[in-house]
Formats: sequence, C-alpha cells, structure tokens
Amino acid sequence: MWRLIRRRFVLTLVGLVVASLGVLWSLQGAGAVHVRPILCFANCKPIAGTSGGWLFGGVVALLAGLGLVWVELRHSNHRRTK
Repeated sequence: MWRLIRRRFVLTLVGLVVASLGVLWSLQGAGAVHVRPILCFANCKPIAGTSGGWLFGGVVALLAGLGLVWVELRHSNHRRTK
C-alpha cells in the first residue's frame, strides 16, 4: 500500500517538475524570460530574442508533465472508486 502511495507521489512530483520546466523553457523560447546560463559545457551564450527550439521543447515538456500528472491522478481516483 505505501509503495503505491509513494510511487504515485513521486510520479506526480516528477510530472509537476517537468511541467514547470516546460513553462520556463516556453517563456524563454518566446523571449518573455531571460535566464543566464548556469552550467555550461560548450558554447555559453544566453538566448537572445526568440528561439523556436526552446519554445517547442517547452511546450512538449509542459504537455508531457501535465499528462503524467493527469494519468496519475486519474489512476488514483479510479482505484478509490473500486
């Protein structure tokens, strides 16, 4: 029982983190938010203006995170009704 609750909690938390990163990346790709690079391994340049790659990646991450949260919550509610 506790394993199941912990699994649901962790997957919901992961979904929320991925969705939050998706929002940040989307805003960064749209040029609404400017974040300096934190960890750089190669070419460390901040994104200037808009970036379609960051915008697209952010939307995909947002949808994936929200989808994970939705599936976990729906699965949780489905188990309670049985």
